[in-house]
Amino acid sequence: MSLSLIAFLVLVAAFAVGSFTKINAGLLATVAAFGVGTLLAGMSIKDVMGQFPAGLFFILVGATLLFAIVRINGTIDLLAYWAERLAGDRKILVPILMFLLTAALASAGAFTPAAIAIVAPVGLALGMRFGISTLAMGLVIVQGANAGAFSPVNPFGVLANKMLDSAGATDGSFKLYAYCFVFNAILAAIAYVLVQAIMKRRMAKTESRHTGDAGHVEHDGGAAAPAGSSATGPSGTGTAVLTAPAHTSVAAESTIRTGPEKVAATPMRILTLVGIGALLVLTTVLGLDVGVASLVIATVLIVLDSSVQKPAVESMPWSAIILVTGIVTYVGMLEKMGALKELQEGIAGLGNSSLAALLTSYVVAIVSAFASTTGTLGVISPVVAPIAMDPLLTPLGVVTAIAISSSVVDVSPMSTSGALLMASAQPKDERMFFRALLLWAIAMIGIVPLLVWFVFVQLGLG
Repeated sequence: MSLSLIAFLVLVAAFAVGSFTKINAGLLATVAAFGVGTLLAGMSIKDVMGQFPAGLFFILVGATLLFAIVRINGTIDLLAYWAERLAGDRKILVPILMFLLTAALASAGAFTPAAIAIVAPVGLALGMRFGISTLAMGLVIVQGANAGAFSPVNPFGVLANKMLDSAGATDGSFKLYAYCFVFNAILAAIAYVLVQAIMKRRMAKTESRHTGDAGHVEHDGGAAAPAGSSATGPSGTGTAVLTAPAHTSVAAESTIRTGPEKVAATPMRILTLVGIGALLVLTTVLGLDVGVASLVIATVLIVLDSSVQKPAVESMPWSAIILVTGIVTYVGMLEKMGALKELQEGIAGLGNSSLAALLTSYVVAIVSAFASTTGTLGVISPVVAPIAMDPLLTPLGVVTAIAISSSVVDVSPMSTSGALLMASAQPKDERMFFRALLLWAIAMIGIVPLLVWFVFVQLGLG
């Protein structure tokens, strides 16, 4: 058994233990990186430590700290109130607006984590007001970011266009962007309808189980929820994470909210909105790192109102941060020891370009689910060019299939985007949200590479 295979199996083992026990998989992966790197690969401890994703760490810490402040000072409630007024009673407009907003930010050049960090807190809070599943809204927002991610000015698009240039397809930039946008829009619609249907069925089963107990519900001072209701609120049981119910009265006599509950635009909330706007400008126009920009803005807001510092730091998803950075550290160690290069060489030596394109799509999907999509595209780029230049295939079709496969798994809880969604979950519901995102990412790994390979490579669309 080769060292590379052993290293991959260790990662799978750490991931499996972390998924089915309470042990943090990122902590296991970090320790395993030192064990495998030093004992099997002959690397020094310093070399292994060098694989720690400092940039990703700053993105996670900065973004989650900033939007913990945004949540604590009520700015999210203000944005949700404005968006709710815009949507009116048209519930279907809510996910559409959130998808288009995230796609517009990414298309303008915002790194996908930045776009998600800006939109997700507002979209998830707004979804709760309309009784939209948090999971469904989160998937729509991530797909919105992916829809705009391959514009010519986005980092993802820049890397993909370099692949096109290497394959001689210099005029395929706009088509690549359009194909990725349409595919992600369709996937977002499917995700929303599917998850909402599943959650509705689960709620119906819960209500049917409680119907028989309707006559035995005791009211404590008129504060008990009506019998048969499965609404748990943002801090309720585990299903609250996946099925965030609309706001309802919990008094003995339920009241129906006829309109959005007004939220005041205080000076601090207005300054926070200015900070969010500054984040967009700093990251898209000035090209400042998302994590650094978020930390700067968060610090300014803390200086203006120091009372938010303690609750904001305490509410940050530290376990999720350890999870993501630990896994990525191990993947970096795999790359350093040459395991990923060995895998790439094996793909390149297949001889059949169409089959190589399919396997490459699966490889980037799997690796990107655990690591940076940008890094994955950069590493795989030398393998893609020879495949795309095969006269029997279209360069645009090959690159599009690989681009979609690498980004569609960004909802994985081990990726930056997935981790940002996890940050929206209540601490006690974090593991349930982790598993839901993981299941969706696994489904994307299994289905999407084969689908896009058939459409864009086999059928030659493009």
